[in-house]
Formats: sequence, structure tokens, C-alpha cells
Amino acid sequence: MFFSLRDILLLAPALILTLYAQWKVKSAFNQMSQVRSGSGLTGAQVAKTLLQRNSIQDVEVGAVQGDLTDHYDPIHKTLNLSEPVYASDSLAAIGVAAHETGHAIQHKVAYAPLKLRQTMYPLANFGSMLAMPLFIIGLMVSSLKFLTTLGIVFFAASVFFTLVTLPVEFDASKRALAQLSASGMIKGQEIDGARKVLNAAALTYVAAAAMAVLQLIRLLMLRNDR
Repeated sequence: MFFSLRDILLLAPALILTLYAQWKVKSAFNQMSQVRSGSGLTGAQVAKTLLQRNSIQDVEVGAVQGDLTDHYDPIHKTLNLSEPVYASDSLAAIGVAAHETGHAIQHKVAYAPLKLRQTMYPLANFGSMLAMPLFIIGLMVSSLKFLTTLGIVFFAASVFFTLVTLPVEFDASKRALAQLSASGMIKGQEIDGARKVLNAAALTYVAAAAMAVLQLIRLLMLRNDR
């Protein structure tokens, strides 16, 4: 869609934050990847140990290709760690592995925002695919202008999903650091190193939420203009 100067000025802060967040997380991960943990445990070992400490027996830990592709799959009960995290004993690897384990712990204790995100995922995914096509058709065809509102509703659902993701990610990191500290897997300044990686990763979710909210505002302004 055509971007006016107003649109560019509206979205610029979120775009700048997004670029900064991407640089920050890569920088922090690369830096802490060079620092080996005192425990000598790999990301996979940390994840398995924390799962056992929390009496989670039905989640498997596996490796996946790519960088920073780590994720917890609540449907298949798998904790997937990227190759640089799975076999590494760096502070970065331990922090990321513990964070993903935090999601598994959330799942076990039925953490409300995680349950909400899981429930919303199909609608948010469906809405994100249809939102822009419907909105554009509504702008171009006057007899179908109601589609602009429908597109906005669908997009708003995906925005809400992005906002719900924030407490889920923040809480997972909080649980990760608490678990690592309580278990003695990392100590002293090592905790600060792991926190640095997790805080940088959290910033990417903040940037995504900011961009989504501003994009929703932009769509509302375009609809009102027409």
C-alpha cells in the first residue's frame, strides 16, 4: 500500500526501535556466546535439568536448525533449541534454554496469559492473513467499503495477540532467571550475563507490539480519510 509522509512519520519510531532491538539481541547473544558458564552445562542439559526440577516429564528437548529459532511447542510438548544453543555451554545458550523452559513451566501451571495466547492463535493467524487484503479491497471498491472495517477488526485481533505475548515472554524470562539462580547453575555476574541476553530478546517483542499498534492506528486513519 502507498505510504504517505504522515504514515512514514507515524511508523518511524517503531521501525527504529525494531532495528535497534534486532541489533541489540544479536549483539548481546554474540557477546555472551563467548562466555562459558562455570557449571559447564549445555543449553540442552540446562533445559532437561530444569524440566526435571519442576516435575515436567512429558516434554522432550530437541535441536532445530537455524539461529535464534528456539521455541516451546505446547501442542506437541517439545522444547526446541537452535543448534548454537543446544550444544553450547555459554551464558547465552543457558539463558535462552532456561527461557524456553520457562514457557514449559507456564504451560504446566496454566499461566493465564499463555492460555489466552494459545486460544487466540488460530484467530490471530487467520486475521493477519486476511486483514490487509480485505482492507485494500474496501478502499478500492466503494460498494465494499465495509471490508475496510472488517479488515481492521481482523488486524486488531492480531495486534491484541502481539500485546498478550508481552507478559508471556517477560514472565518466561523472570522464571528462567529465578530457576537458574535457585538451582545454582549460574552464580554472581553470570546471572547478569544471562539477564542481558533475555532483556535484549524481550525488546524485540516490545518493538513488534509497538509496530503493530502504530500500524493499526494508521489503518484507522486511512479509513477515516476515505
